[in-house]
Amino acid sequence: MNDSVRNRPSELDQLPDRDTEETAEWAASLDAVAKAAGSHRAEYLMRRTLHHAEAAGLALPKLLETDYVNTIPTSSEPAFDGDLEMESRITAWNRWNAAAMVTRGSRFGVGGHIATFASAAWLYETGFNHFFRGKEGDGSGDQLYIQGHASPGIYARAFLDGRLDEQQLDNFRQEAGGNGLPSYPHPRRLPWLWEFPTVSMGLGPLSAIYQARFNRYLENRNIKDTSNSHVWAFLGDGEMDEPEATAALTLAAREGLDNLTFVINCNLQRLDGPVRANFRVVQELEGAFRGAGWNVVKSLWGSAWDELFQLDTTGALVRRLRAVPDAQFQTYATRDVAYIREHFFGAEPALKQLADVLTDAKIAECFHTSRGGHEARKVYAAYKAAVEHKGQPTVILAQTVKGYTLGPTFESRNANHQMKKLTGKEFRAMRDLLELPIPDAKLDDSLVPYGHPGADSPEVRYLQERRAALGGPAPARRVHPVAPLPQPQEKSFAALKKGSKQGMATTMAFVRLVKDLMRDKETGRRWVPIVPDEARTFGMEALFPSAGIYSPLGQTYDPVDRDQLMYYKEAKDGQVLNEGITEAGAMADFIAASTAYSTHGETMIPFYIFYSMFGWQRTGDQMWQLADQLGKGFIVGATAGRTTLTGEGLQHADGHSHLIASTNPASLNYDPAFAYEVAVIVQDGLKRMYGEKPEDVFYYLTVYNEPMPQPAMPEGVEEGIVRGLYRFKEAADVPANAARAQLLASGTAIHWALEAQELLAADWNVHADVWSATSWGELRRDALEADEALLRGEQRIPYVTQALADAPGPVVAVSDWMRQVPDQISQWVEQDYTSLGTDGFGLSDTREAARRHFGVDAQSVVVATLAQLAKRGGVAASLVKDAREKYGL
Repeated sequence: MNDSVRNRPSELDQLPDRDTEETAEWAASLDAVAKAAGSHRAEYLMRRTLHHAEAAGLALPKLLETDYVNTIPTSSEPAFDGDLEMESRITAWNRWNAAAMVTRGSRFGVGGHIATFASAAWLYETGFNHFFRGKEGDGSGDQLYIQGHASPGIYARAFLDGRLDEQQLDNFRQEAGGNGLPSYPHPRRLPWLWEFPTVSMGLGPLSAIYQARFNRYLENRNIKDTSNSHVWAFLGDGEMDEPEATAALTLAAREGLDNLTFVINCNLQRLDGPVRANFRVVQELEGAFRGAGWNVVKSLWGSAWDELFQLDTTGALVRRLRAVPDAQFQTYATRDVAYIREHFFGAEPALKQLADVLTDAKIAECFHTSRGGHEARKVYAAYKAAVEHKGQPTVILAQTVKGYTLGPTFESRNANHQMKKLTGKEFRAMRDLLELPIPDAKLDDSLVPYGHPGADSPEVRYLQERRAALGGPAPARRVHPVAPLPQPQEKSFAALKKGSKQGMATTMAFVRLVKDLMRDKETGRRWVPIVPDEARTFGMEALFPSAGIYSPLGQTYDPVDRDQLMYYKEAKDGQVLNEGITEAGAMADFIAASTAYSTHGETMIPFYIFYSMFGWQRTGDQMWQLADQLGKGFIVGATAGRTTLTGEGLQHADGHSHLIASTNPASLNYDPAFAYEVAVIVQDGLKRMYGEKPEDVFYYLTVYNEPMPQPAMPEGVEEGIVRGLYRFKEAADVPANAARAQLLASGTAIHWALEAQELLAADWNVHADVWSATSWGELRRDALEADEALLRGEQRIPYVTQALADAPGPVVAVSDWMRQVPDQISQWVEQDYTSLGTDGFGLSDTREAARRHFGVDAQSVVVATLAQLAKRGGVAASLVKDAREKYGL
């Protein structure tokens, strides 16, 4: 051993050595082995010793990497529970039809991916034939997160078992006519088949972890027995570069989610080239997952390699595999045997000696095609090990060849992700390789045919029998016939509708409302409060002792605040998901909870509350995933607005989340001004999402941390609140011929508008009505629908136009958002229209100073209103200048 290494300080120096002589003997023995048999033998003995210690239950740190070989040797593989020849024929048909579907679609330029499923076919087929539980058996079945680019293979399998026909395959990526197949797993586009959208890279693995965790949450809270449900996530090795893909690995290990398996297709290729050109991505992933606490199963080499490993008596082959970088191994897969003999086996004499006894055919088989992910027995062994392993989640690292069976122009080529079709010659070669009964006459360079052995063929019967035994077809999405949730009693909403003279922020109003709703005997247990750490910021600490914070371990410690009323209580059946500082994790929670009605047949009502700046901005991609997955619930942006959260500065001041939210068609976005508006909106949401005719939408509410007096709800305003606009306060004592104006405000800006109303009347003899614009987005949605109706020859006036029809004077809109937010409705307002907003970066200051800075305070509203009146001759132009001077603007 190098003396500098031998004498390097380590943590062991801090531990007492009860027998230094014995320690020295062990070290000397190791030195002797290294000297007599070589360092490789010494390394082997050490690893054998560590493995033995682990098996004996000794608490030793685990190695983060193992050799570049299969975890399960061929001799230890379990018996294969199926007809391998029959499954090979089924897989061949699916490979063919996936390639045919994409090739046929290329006539229309719609694209598609061929190479991904070609490499992963056995990873899916083995699961479908032996492991993936369907929804027609006991429980909820398994949850499958299919890699997006592999969707052609899933469609091909659905075609083989009769769930799709040729016309539908020919409509791949052609959805406009209503009978097409979406490019990737999109539940909103194909809701009977797809359950989980995955193609936005990195979100699949993140969501799978939180889905597995939510399954346990439902079980621990005695809402649904999910003990037989297993979550399978199929991922690409390049996809694991996405931060979200590995963000929650420690959560899965920490909570012992042995109901979760990641299957990473390690074909060593990204979309453009090698994943780790100069390194080994399999080893890197193994280290990351082992370090995070996962069980790791590697399935790298096919059975053709068995002979090579048996001949490797010196360990030279294993050492060489450990040293070759990924990009070089890709090259081996495309070069002739002479090149492999020279560049791989020529690295050291022991390897050259090994190669001398191998035939060219054996070397070609090993290096060109023989991978663990291409053999059903290897995959079966890995899956069986995963589902039988307890106490940890499992990741399977399966090596494959990207483009496998598609021919030498596809296999392992850097460009194969962008290659969209095969020629007739290539299809003939593929047919011969797969041994499919398709005649040459149908394989010229014209339209390649789909292949099907017949609805009553042995292959189809076998496939359907296997699926029946596993609980029905998969993947499949089911919306169970559950009764609508009973609506909470009116008394739950009455307190907010009654108002309060005492100042109360709308954030607190929402939290109080949900606390009351969680006490409801019928639906209270179905609420799922989700918060990324700062529950106390939002006034939610009262939920800690009453509802409990979910932890699969319960509370294993005595909390420091146990003697306080609102102590930090964790419980196995806790209701609150307090996620720590992870908006992405909290959003993944929300998605799992919001779709439990379809995944598990159990309707849950999640609400996710967060700093509004960090919701849509940070996790907007997941909001689209939520919409695609047809999730329902309440997303709440608290401490909203660009001027309300004082002192926090640029990165905390949200003036744009409503603009981002407006881009999502499934999101109903509200900016309530008063507590009673919050009550009406939540009440409406419960009816629309969970009532007699449930809609596939979710609600986004922004609430503020500015305590203000809360008025009682005026009569007859419910429709206006829900639709987005109603007149809150008319101008009083309007003299004849007085100048008139309309002030529209949302959220906390209603208070600036009300003050401006008083200033206009008292200082300038201008009489304005104040309107509460609870939803700029819903006003726009309604107006767009009216425009679409007009194209169909139907006359319908937008609600905002109707509401303001008889309102005299110009319209001035103000909010704590960018002007683009209220400007969403401008083209449907017939009066002169202008807006005020908080465009630009946020800043740290008092609320008053920030509002003056952005020009949205009451005085600024007055000046803007006078300017609009002056344009049309309603007041003298000099009044605008006088007002600016009076208010110091």
